[in-house]
Amino acid sequence: MPLSDQPKYISRHGYASQNVMAVCDFDMRFIFVVTGWPGSVHDTRVLLDTLLTCKDQFPHPSDGKNKLPKKKKDGKYYLVDSGYPNRKEFLAPYNGHRYHVSEWRHGHQPMGLKEVFNHAHSSLRNVIEWSFGVLKLKWRILLNLPSYPVNKQFKIIVACMALHNFIREADLEDPDFESNVQDDSPRPTYDNTDDGGTRD
Repeated sequence: MPLSDQPKYISRHGYASQNVMAVCDFDMRFIFVVTGWPGSVHDTRVLLDTLLTCKDQFPHPSDGKNKLPKKKKDGKYYLVDSGYPNRKEFLAPYNGHRYHVSEWRHGHQPMGLKEVFNHAHSSLRNVIEWSFGVLKLKWRILLNLPSYPVNKQFKIIVACMALHNFIREADLEDPDFESNVQDDSPRPTYDNTDDGGTRD
């Protein structure tokens, strides 16, 4: 991005990045994505703006657009990370309690209702971690986008997600998908991007 715009793209990690908010289903397909918000912007602001500006396109959990089962029209939620607030249709974990699946490895069982909830929440929400893990493992351009104009960067991200979905929907054997769902957490060997969102 131009030097004049770079300061607003500096994330809390100290480098220029952009926020990518995505929704995925339990089959590891991305069903909605918003790109381009500067890295300094909080996840909640991205979500709230998206709900206003994309209200006709956003796949709410209970409206049937999100390819989730249609048995009931209410009582469904997106599982979101702690960067988002608890609100109608969005369910975040309890803050201040163990959350990540890795914290319960080696026999450390969740204790108390809030940790039991967080354990179940984390186990289910891992699908977004797996999805982004496969995406960045397969499409390495996403780890360090070249100095293309910002609008072209947005298109590259969306194109990589479309290819990801095509591979998933074609039900092809794919080592990247298989290696990332063997245990309870993603295993890619990179992480130089912000890790939040509705994935996130």
